[in-house]
Amino acid sequence: MKLLFVGDVVGSMGREMVHEYLPKLKREYRPQVTILNGENAAAGRGITEKIYKGFLQDGVDIVTMGNHTWDNREIFEFIDDAKKMIRPANYPEDTTPGKGMAFIKVNQLELAVINLHGRVFMADLDDPFRKIEELVEEARKRTPLIFVDFHAETTSEKQAMGWFLDGRVSAVVGTHTHVQTNDARILPEGTAYLTDVGMTGPYDGVLGMAKEQVLNRFLTQMPTRFEVPKEGRKILSACLIELDDQTGKAKNIQNIVINEDRPFGGDF
Repeated sequence: MKLLFVGDVVGSMGREMVHEYLPKLKREYRPQVTILNGENAAAGRGITEKIYKGFLQDGVDIVTMGNHTWDNREIFEFIDDAKKMIRPANYPEDTTPGKGMAFIKVNQLELAVINLHGRVFMADLDDPFRKIEELVEEARKRTPLIFVDFHAETTSEKQAMGWFLDGRVSAVVGTHTHVQTNDARILPEGTAYLTDVGMTGPYDGVLGMAKEQVLNRFLTQMPTRFEVPKEGRKILSACLIELDDQTGKAKNIQNIVINEDRPFGGDF
């Protein structure tokens, strides 16, 4: 099984890149499942039902979320009916709408997709390490093919999760920090790992935000509202993972970047 995972889509420019390039990537690599992190898709803050459905129309199979899940209040109106969207599983289970794990059928196979939220320098949610043990046990009753989007701030927490799950899940890929890392690898027990898949959106900003506003904040230390640019150069960041259908272990993982400096069809 081949999986394509597109990193944090930021604003309208990110959505435009998905609409333009996802069909090309699917023709080029023929993934059976396409996963996308959409927690910044609505002007950098949350997601709307229209955007969610647009991703599905573009060929996305599962939309994962993160710490901005609830920024757009509209999500409360549709998340329980959004069968192809998951939010971090370690939000308090009894009080949080939505779900943290979904299963995708691919012919006779199933892929479990799990979304988790880190705690270092982020909200103090339920322990993601304890939660993932519970979810992996549940998922492995149905399939050895398990993908984890770990939405976390620090490299250390993400690496720790990779080692914690090595051999028990197919892949652990980080999101949230918006800069693609160069450490894609297969861990010793067969789990594909990447600290951060990167972002899809404005290429000339700072983590997807207008650079002028971010610079003003650093230079003056005054409160500044960050906004997502609506025009300019764009980037798409993703990774492609190949799994053994029987064991669920990863066979290969590769980074994908598309921007003006690295155009589609060039050397990723």
